[in-house]
Amino acid sequence: MTEWKPPRLAAHIIINRHLSPAEESLESAAPGVVDADGFHRAATEIKAWPGYQPTALRQLDGLAARLKLGRIFYKDESTRFGLGAFKAVGGAYAVLRHLQDKLGGSVTASDLIAGKYRDRTKDITVCTATDGNHGKSVAWGARLFGCRAVIYIHQGVSVGREQAIAAYGADMRRIPDNYDASVRACAADAERNGWQVISDTTWDGYREIPRHVMHGYGVMMDEVLEQLPPREDLTHVFIQAGVGGLPAAVAGYLWLEQDALRPKIVVVEPEKADCHYQSSKAGKPTAVTGKLDTLMAGLACGEVSPLAWTLLDKASFAFMTVPDDAAVFAMKTLAEGIGNDPKVVGGEAGVGGLAGLIAAAIDAEARKALLLDEHSKILIIGSEGATDPVLYAQLVGRKPEEVLAA
Repeated sequence: MTEWKPPRLAAHIIINRHLSPAEESLESAAPGVVDADGFHRAATEIKAWPGYQPTALRQLDGLAARLKLGRIFYKDESTRFGLGAFKAVGGAYAVLRHLQDKLGGSVTASDLIAGKYRDRTKDITVCTATDGNHGKSVAWGARLFGCRAVIYIHQGVSVGREQAIAAYGADMRRIPDNYDASVRACAADAERNGWQVISDTTWDGYREIPRHVMHGYGVMMDEVLEQLPPREDLTHVFIQAGVGGLPAAVAGYLWLEQDALRPKIVVVEPEKADCHYQSSKAGKPTAVTGKLDTLMAGLACGEVSPLAWTLLDKASFAFMTVPDDAAVFAMKTLAEGIGNDPKVVGGEAGVGGLAGLIAAAIDAEARKALLLDEHSKILIIGSEGATDPVLYAQLVGRKPEEVLAA
């Protein structure tokens, strides 16, 4: 990208009319979704796992200047536990909590990793439906802690992502339909076979494991608040949504930690899979049907997680949608680096929040609606790297390793 020239990005924005007053508590607005104890326990566990390292918080000062914004901070999850995505801190943690609940007593992660209970865990099966990253996390967690994993994918999941999950020893099942159909197939087989679903979405009677997943995501925000420079108070978080677990976890964490001073949460979705945008528009959870054939396959979800929605409906300042072109442009922008910005590898689903920020910042009406100006300090969660390297190279024009070498 020799010339930084954004394409016409037809973003759609809706300001949330249900946003809770600044002084309202999280427990009052959205009871039982996430809590401080859950975040603390998850962070303590995950930070003790072998291979744990905080991921980088990168400053994109060149891009911020180009967009006439104050600061842009990009949380780069491409190195998380070698899995290439933030999901490692959610799905694997939920697998651990399930095994601890199943085995009882004082079973620790170290015990499980050492194989102390392998004679019992080998007969336990966990399963999930996935667009890619969550399934990889569950498969990795199952291998790490010694149980079996069955992973359901839909027709839109690339072969590269399927192979990446299978590499962790999971039994793969492909469903000839969309993500929501794979969720239903997974739940039905689990009921029939006595398996445990490890999902990041909720339904009637199924809440606790998705809560574990969301609490696991809080590790990222622990790191962010430690990594931010002094006196750099965030004004906005632009964050992509699939079923809603990630933005709900981030919004809940910031509500608990910063209360009335928390930044404005802007939830970004592909225009072809905009269940949160449509739910906000309708004032209630609203499903999006059809193929959901967005390039941002990791966000190709047609139904909100009901539990996550109860929080996002109260915590999100706005919901917006972007076309696939916006994600590709964001990927290329990161790979090229503006000015002295670091060159970053961001996957097509992982750059959703950045795509939304760029689209909003270059549009006068969107910029005004979202209260963006030269003083704005924005956090982006770069939730994945090149989790499908072949697709990444096709979209960006360079292999991930070439970008990093530059």
